[in-house]
Amino acid sequence: MKTAQATYQLQALTPASFVEILRERAINQPHKVAYTFLEDGETEEINLTYGELDRKARFIGALLQNLGLTGERALLLYPPGLDFVTAFFGCLYAGVVAVPAYPPRRNQSLDRLQAIVKDCQAKEVLTTTSVWKNIERSCAENPEFASMRWLATDNLSGYWDKVWKEPAIDSDSLAFLQYTSGSTGTPKGVMVSHGNLVHNSRQIHQAFGHNSKSRGVIWLPLYHDMGLIGGVLQPLYGGFPVTLMSPLDLLQKPLRWLQAISKYQATTSGGPNFAYDLCLKKISPEQRDSLDLSSWQVAFSGAEPVRAETLEQFAEYFAPCGFRKEAFYPCYGMAESTLFIAGGLKQSAPVIQKVDGSALEQNQVVAPTEEKEDNQTLVGCGYPRLDQKVVIAHPESLTKCAEGEVGEIWVSGSSVAKGYWNRPEQTKETFEAYLADTQEGPFLRTGDLGFLLDGELFVTGRCKDVIIIRGRNHYPQDIERTVAESNSVLRAGYGAAFATKVNGEERLVVVQEVERTALRRLDVDQVIGDIRQALTGQHGLQVHAVLLIKTGSIPKTSSGKIQRFACRAKFEAGTLEVVGSDKREVKPFKPRASRRVTL
Repeated sequence: MKTAQATYQLQALTPASFVEILRERAINQPHKVAYTFLEDGETEEINLTYGELDRKARFIGALLQNLGLTGERALLLYPPGLDFVTAFFGCLYAGVVAVPAYPPRRNQSLDRLQAIVKDCQAKEVLTTTSVWKNIERSCAENPEFASMRWLATDNLSGYWDKVWKEPAIDSDSLAFLQYTSGSTGTPKGVMVSHGNLVHNSRQIHQAFGHNSKSRGVIWLPLYHDMGLIGGVLQPLYGGFPVTLMSPLDLLQKPLRWLQAISKYQATTSGGPNFAYDLCLKKISPEQRDSLDLSSWQVAFSGAEPVRAETLEQFAEYFAPCGFRKEAFYPCYGMAESTLFIAGGLKQSAPVIQKVDGSALEQNQVVAPTEEKEDNQTLVGCGYPRLDQKVVIAHPESLTKCAEGEVGEIWVSGSSVAKGYWNRPEQTKETFEAYLADTQEGPFLRTGDLGFLLDGELFVTGRCKDVIIIRGRNHYPQDIERTVAESNSVLRAGYGAAFATKVNGEERLVVVQEVERTALRRLDVDQVIGDIRQALTGQHGLQVHAVLLIKTGSIPKTSSGKIQRFACRAKFEAGTLEVVGSDKREVKPFKPRASRRVTL
């Protein structure tokens, strides 16, 4: 009864911060397990109750307060595990702005981390003893890090929790900086307030149908919004337990993810589309038959395009162990809106929409009248909740698009963050958009393209990534998928398609990784021939250059997104690790006088 009452109070009173939420949980449910971490991805458990988390957060919080860091930024460098969770809440308890980041491996480039430190001007680094020893030498040689104070929170002692003072924070206070992945440029620090976190958590709680009986399994990186807000904060908000595991454990053995769902009878788990594809490729029928996925109610899919084929194949393959297609939950979100923007109805099958590919290239959504090779199947991402609003706008004219017309996705509501740290011009450009025809606003310009159909949001690509050749729009993810499927030696999810200027005209370039096992016996001519044939047949495209590159060498963000801009820069600089290529000059396109072409 006490648990139900505490949950009701949280929802009814709408707390101002997660400090308030955790304090409430610790008082009413001190011995309830909040977080479990699987050290080996399978059996070795470490548990953390609400009471233990509150005590450790007060300890770290009081220590940071004593160091005079209230209102300052602190960089969080942690491997996957519960030390990150206690440090993050320690920052909240101190009124310190947390800056989560991924700890670099030994001898790994510190460029991205250095850019973050320089941008946010953090004074303190919170980490573990092992991480500090691993990168101590690299950081000592870097002036950005040498001037910072380092604190290993896994090796603290004393009675700091006894002297903690509750910080003077409210819903407008800055909670943390979520640095963007940098897939389309330099990482920027999104300023997320305590109010943003509570509002977005309320949206997710409502959309996913969570309650105190829910159970989560999360493998996503905790230093990114989906892992942190969806995997750490959402379970705390809803008052239900979550089991955490390292992303590396999933990548090494995808079965571990589904085994955890089966063992702990999770109701909520998920990740990007590639994770479901990985399970299809790596889990044998014998391994599948040992699983029980009947408890899985919300299998969320986001952070990258959701493929209808993946949903169909996964649901069919794992049906024998209790998985239901209705559990799939495609959703859409981004750091600039805290996390969640739109999602569908729980227990309803995903909304699938077939569209005419030729019309889509002209930013129009038309149902196909016949079966054609360029027809596309899109997956809906639902609709916003609470006061959140989504509109589709013309990127150039800034006027509202009609239903069924592709434009830029704009968002407003209490989950939209406060802007970018120390970037007033980019904040104004991205977070303060107004519709030119109605003056409605302000809106967040997401940079993503999509359309609304009967209230359902469909995402088609990113504005900056769209390739325009001979007046037609081509989405790089569609080209990349076609390339990966053209030959079995190519790595799905490890290719980039982009345009480069040749004699003043846009030309298509494809860069694609090859499977490691195929490198020694690679038939370059055959593979490139297959790629060209597939792109001509399915997209009507001629390719200026195809480059096959070494396994593991394509530029990616720390969250696994392809960095197409960085890939193009490497192509133009000639620094890609090429194992085979075929650059073919294409004659300039000359339209006939009677044909009108938009370039």
